[in-house]
Amino acid sequence: MQKRNLEIDRRSSTSSQVRAIKSTPREHILRDFVTRGLIVLSPESLGIPLTTHDEIFEKERVAFRNKERITATTIPDIMKVTDAPGVRDACELLIGKNYAIVPFTHNTPFMSGSHDQHWHKDDNGPYNMRKQRHHHAVQLEMLYYPQTVEMDMGPTATVPYSQYWTFNHEENHDNFAGADHLDFNFQLDGMERAPISGPRSDYALEDIVNQTTDHDIRMRDAVLNLNWPLCQTYEVGPLKAGSVVLYSHNLLHRRNHRRDDWRTWEENPRFMWRFWLYRTTEPNLDDSLDSSYLELSNRDDLTGQGLDDVTENVRSLWRYQYSWSKTGKGPKPQASDSTADEDIFQLSEQLRLTGDTNEPDRVGAAYRLAEHANRADALKVLEKALHSDRENVRRAALYGLIAIGEDATEMLLAAVSSEARWVRKAAAFGLGSASTGTSEVIHALGQRLLVDPSTYVRSVAADALGCLGRRVIALGQNDDGAISLCASYLIQSLEREVNRLSMDRAQGRSIKMVRPNDECDVCEGIGFDYGQDRYEPVRSVVRENALWSLVILCSHGAEKLGEELLEVIKSLRKIIAEDKNVFSVGLAMDCLQRLASISPPSTSVAVAKLTESLDAIFAATPIYSLEALVASGMSRDEALSKYTTGASS
Repeated sequence: MQKRNLEIDRRSSTSSQVRAIKSTPREHILRDFVTRGLIVLSPESLGIPLTTHDEIFEKERVAFRNKERITATTIPDIMKVTDAPGVRDACELLIGKNYAIVPFTHNTPFMSGSHDQHWHKDDNGPYNMRKQRHHHAVQLEMLYYPQTVEMDMGPTATVPYSQYWTFNHEENHDNFAGADHLDFNFQLDGMERAPISGPRSDYALEDIVNQTTDHDIRMRDAVLNLNWPLCQTYEVGPLKAGSVVLYSHNLLHRRNHRRDDWRTWEENPRFMWRFWLYRTTEPNLDDSLDSSYLELSNRDDLTGQGLDDVTENVRSLWRYQYSWSKTGKGPKPQASDSTADEDIFQLSEQLRLTGDTNEPDRVGAAYRLAEHANRADALKVLEKALHSDRENVRRAALYGLIAIGEDATEMLLAAVSSEARWVRKAAAFGLGSASTGTSEVIHALGQRLLVDPSTYVRSVAADALGCLGRRVIALGQNDDGAISLCASYLIQSLEREVNRLSMDRAQGRSIKMVRPNDECDVCEGIGFDYGQDRYEPVRSVVRENALWSLVILCSHGAEKLGEELLEVIKSLRKIIAEDKNVFSVGLAMDCLQRLASISPPSTSVAVAKLTESLDAIFAATPIYSLEALVASGMSRDEALSKYTTGASS
């Protein structure tokens, strides 16, 4: 047993001055998110009383001891944080106004303790649901710590600068489920189940404190062996009570073990809340803005890493993502020079390098081709790579074509009908992310959504229709009913697609070990009923992505849905009343709340009737994702009065 006598300290926000890592200034939020993939908001910047964090911590500690399921319904003060002015401002800078919070997911607190997770990138749909990974800033994760987090309390471990590189998963079943794992053997070897610290640890106290256990060494080596630019382990701490961390959903990270005296853990728990946020509006489409210039400092203010040696492969990607986040499009192509043809050949060769270590070079080559002066030849190289039989080459080419933008539309339209499902999947994603919003594109995506034999392709097409619709609205191209057409295909899909028993239940194994089958070639995630007879542990990746996209469309008001408005409302009401999938119900509630909040009742009889009946519609579910409803336009006071008891306002 470890012997270490430490004075128990609640470490609240009202305790003595806490040394903390540097928070991110507002003027650097977008720059640092685009490059590093992680920013820190200080409790002072949130715009709410510091005593709020003490109150949340105390309520959470009581609820945890009583073994209650901790949500915003249990501790409604958490909505003071998710709805705080400083949080909303930072999130709007990154993913735009009217962003949404994914309902009924990990929006509950996590504790650090004796065990580690292996390095992974989160599933970017609810509970291990596989989705295509956007490079665009369309989704982020929010971590909130109601108490001080010292460096020995298991601060969240991350790998800054890792968000743009990933691993194969289409034919790699270790990564079939939503999360992509850096060292899957860490789990297969049983190391994730072994305690590093605490009363059952076999490690010497000195090794635990000095981070020299076999677990610590393996974690560090896994990151260093990647040889990816700038990627090294970074523990996000120390943090003041009330700190908020925003990071890309594609960033490698893991739960970290505590290194302090385990006898203090019960009195001094380290809680962390996590929320998933996603974009519903396009960046400001302003041709007058020149956002190609991304000003970098010589050294990362947070991690201390030098940035002078960043390669052109990385800088090209950063330039594009920074420009897209500000204007919705990439920087202008480079001026031509005498070496253009030679560069095209070299980048084509670079695009086909092998191995995970060369992922940044492949992706970097694609982004450099996208901004190349010889666009016609660059497109040919990327088109050929899109049809490669290697997933990592297709993936890189896809991001390059998205960076090229509307000029890639015809190429992607041809590919979306390919006999190869993985090419169809990539092309559907590309059409949603960058193509023109013509009826031809919408019909092509709609056909993939309705008739493609691959569940994965159908789910990507569903997501793509929402992304495309978001861009059509921003460009003012809805005069011919494009959004109504997108909504029509999504509603037709909801009428066809069915829920299935979640794969972990159906296959009798951990969600990390599930495999594709005849019914479904993509991981649909874990199913939950949350102890409610109304729900069952079922999932449907296509239904959930279709509803995800409807949330995006509904975020722009009822008038944008045109003649499909009544059908949309009818379909959503049926889902809320009858669907056994809690995630689908939560997304449908989000849609209707947005229609009622964003569209004045005077503009539509249908919206007026919806607003009047919303309480009765929502009464069909026994549980609520309050933070998602507040993000959807419901006032916090209304949420508190209707769905909680004895809550503070």
